[in-house]
Amino acid sequence: MNDIVTREILDKVTGLRRSLHQYPELSGQERMTAEKIKDFLQAQRPDQLIEGLGGHGIAAVFDSGNKGPTVLLRADLDALPIDEVNNTPYRSRHQGVSHACGHDGHMAILAGLSMILRDRKPGAGRLVLLFQPEEENGQGAAKVIDDKQYKGIWPDYAFALHNLPGFEKNTVVIKEGPFAAASKGMIVRMQGKSSHAAHPEQGLSPVHMMTELIKGLMRLPGENRLFKDFALLTIIHASLGNIAFGTNPGKAMVMATLRTFLNEDMQVLRQHAGEMVKLMGKKHKIQVNINDTEDFPATINDPSATAIVQDAIRKSKARSITIKEPFRWSEDFGHFTSATKGALFGIGSGKLHPSLHNHDYDFPDDILKTGISMMYHIADQLVNTNKNV
Repeated sequence: MNDIVTREILDKVTGLRRSLHQYPELSGQERMTAEKIKDFLQAQRPDQLIEGLGGHGIAAVFDSGNKGPTVLLRADLDALPIDEVNNTPYRSRHQGVSHACGHDGHMAILAGLSMILRDRKPGAGRLVLLFQPEEENGQGAAKVIDDKQYKGIWPDYAFALHNLPGFEKNTVVIKEGPFAAASKGMIVRMQGKSSHAAHPEQGLSPVHMMTELIKGLMRLPGENRLFKDFALLTIIHASLGNIAFGTNPGKAMVMATLRTFLNEDMQVLRQHAGEMVKLMGKKHKIQVNINDTEDFPATINDPSATAIVQDAIRKSKARSITIKEPFRWSEDFGHFTSATKGALFGIGSGKLHPSLHNHDYDFPDDILKTGISMMYHIADQLVNTNKNV
């Protein structure tokens, strides 16, 4: 078979990728990005185009009309609040916002697959190309899954990829089981009573609770008897009162990020962290309030879905690496793998490529071909694209 990813496809999606890069939009604000994707997809004549999925999400459905599985392939729409420093002709024109995670490249890969599907329809089942909003804040996947429209395209399998700086270009990175960590933000607010700094005894400063709590939370992951696998708690912010030298503070706040490789360990870590906060509040007679934010479940690669990715690696003739430990970063694709069989894999962006979320990051166009080929061969195994058209 001739190379499935033609020069025409690569030229077209490279142009799309760079156009998307110029006009990045933050989580929940991806209206213009979704419109560009919609215009591109309409030209590929999908059987159904679903808009407004979980916000600005959009899905192209290629339906064989025959019995078979529904397979979802996902890309992400949103960008980051990072000011780009690159001087490429297509650099971000939205000050303070850039595609510093490569979501423009992920979208371009699925767009390239849609061009192939225009002439190679599934022979069985359905193929759903989902362009998902709000990945960066961990809310988009859950919103899509909760959307009533999603029930009509509920998949039997779900797949996604992420570009990975630090690995050789075009090397596919895979692992069965936990692939990316669960993470959760925890915000602890402490309320005591302020007083004049000359009379701290007349107030109730949360300073002692705050310092004790920070130390206690940081020690918590070291309680190995509590966890089956890796656990980490990082203090990311702390504040005490206001800058007023005449005032003994009456309020404080501590923010922490909790990470585990297993979802059950996240439940244990969050439970014990919460109990610690409440116990210290009682001890120090401080009122406490706890809020969670940016909740990412662990991305767990199903064995059968992982085998499909591995077969696609062989058919794409790509280099590959099987990692031994999951990545510590999180991906909200974990919501999909919690709901259905699925797998997330990586494609190397270059060993010396700027890291994700850096101000000089730019998605390398020369890994587009591998991404499109991988997605095609994953889909082909499950929905049997028509090679005779």
